[in-house]
Amino acid sequence: MSATSKYKLMAVLACSLLPTVVLALCVGAEFSSFKDAFAALLGQADNIEQQIIRDIRLPRVILALLIGACLAVCGTASQGLFRNPLADPSLIGVSAGAAMGASLCIVFFYLLFAQVASVTIVAIAAFIGGMLASVLVYRLANNENGTSVAMMLLAGIAVTAFAAAVSSFSEFASSNAQLRRISLWQMGSLAGSSGGQRAALAVVLLLLLIVLQKQAMKLNALLLGESEARHLGVDVQRLKVHIVIAIAAGVGLSVAMAGTIGFVGLVVPHIMRLIIGPDHRYLLLASALGGALLLLIADTLARTVLAPSELPVGVITAIMGAPFFLVLLRIKRNQLL
Repeated sequence: MSATSKYKLMAVLACSLLPTVVLALCVGAEFSSFKDAFAALLGQADNIEQQIIRDIRLPRVILALLIGACLAVCGTASQGLFRNPLADPSLIGVSAGAAMGASLCIVFFYLLFAQVASVTIVAIAAFIGGMLASVLVYRLANNENGTSVAMMLLAGIAVTAFAAAVSSFSEFASSNAQLRRISLWQMGSLAGSSGGQRAALAVVLLLLLIVLQKQAMKLNALLLGESEARHLGVDVQRLKVHIVIAIAAGVGLSVAMAGTIGFVGLVVPHIMRLIIGPDHRYLLLASALGGALLLLIADTLARTVLAPSELPVGVITAIMGAPFFLVLLRIKRNQLL
């Protein structure tokens, strides 16, 4: 695919976001026409309509776009780091660490902070847990010869297992209300975010795109192998540090705000790579647009499939992503055979 075709694809993805955003604002437990939704955004509708559109649906739409883009970008970076198109950003333990932090906070510290800002405190605990898990994985994989990607993968598996065990212990020690809260958080939800949280996520996403886009050519060189990348003048060790920090920050903040949302960081970068190729100069931005689009569609389905009840968005992404992942595994198996 030529560079012009790649830019055209990204333009199509960007243009597809607008009607999807409009649809997400209009549908839900209560359907709103485009005219009513537009009037509510301008503050010219009745109070109930404005509350539904501006205070409930619009924040979710914004959060879905930001988290979808963030997870997909981190997934692209993770696949470049591990040189494996089936790699997931959670391989370095950040998702499991965030879940552990949130579970511990809900069970053992929730009563202390419930009167302050319970949602914010849980998000902070999740972010800290994700970052600590990522740091531990990196430290375990690092030695005097540098950072081994294979050791990072093994350390990620071990840290993920330990974090999952701590989360399970927290669930065992929790009350029925706390257990339900943990379960709902782990299944993912885009409800209840504040303007400050969305602004922080937007800043992190912008920094991720800027930092990783600058490293795009180095990521391309890394695909050839670490030795080849060094011969091309790439500081491989420094590149690994930048990528790990980017993944930990992006995924950690996303999971902290919305819980565990699987398959976005795996499926979207892989689809974009199949379409436009492995060149990270185009792949990062295309994945960001695709991730935003996918998660917005998933959240819209989560709000409408069983309306007025709401499905966890993580359930929808798993339903959409798991069959695709199995197909990919079958294709890879046939290629190996």
